[in-house]
Amino acid sequence: MPQRAYVIDKLISAKSIAARIETLSHEIEAEFAGTSKLVVVGLLRGSFIFIADLVRELDLPVEVDFVETSSYGNAMESSREVRILKDLRGDIEGRDVLVVEDIVDTGHTLAHVLHLLNSRRPARLRTIALLDKPSRRETDISADWIGFEIPDEFVVGYGIDYAQRNRNLPYIGTVRFIDPA
Repeated sequence: MPQRAYVIDKLISAKSIAARIETLSHEIEAEFAGTSKLVVVGLLRGSFIFIADLVRELDLPVEVDFVETSSYGNAMESSREVRILKDLRGDIEGRDVLVVEDIVDTGHTLAHVLHLLNSRRPARLRTIALLDKPSRRETDISADWIGFEIPDEFVVGYGIDYAQRNRNLPYIGTVRFIDPA
């Protein structure tokens, strides 16, 4: 099936993202002050740019690991069926863990991942999401830290894709489809 034509309207600039990450990093440092090592767990693939920028701002000893989930595929709507495609490599029992998510939409992915990680008995388990769409929430879940609350729009950029495109944009933009004439 061919992709529909679309344009991208800038929603959040690269400068705004960088400034917000700097602020959030200070809050995270205060929360985890004194930790021997913070395990920062990125949810692939959408969080990879966010996690890279975030850990560079953290003045803490960090270890980075990843979980890859799937609930969208190439669609614009969540299937609500969360599958784990790649699990953590390391053990998190008794350790401080920060889960990094690109966007909390329905909440199903984050709820599923937190349930999985909580079962492994970390000392502390906290979450951060770059973007939050509370109007779409179907679960009773929210991240401990939020970069930006956004409206119910489909977004791309800064690691977030539409059918594996536009991850490389340095900003967050909304996708607006063009109706064929």
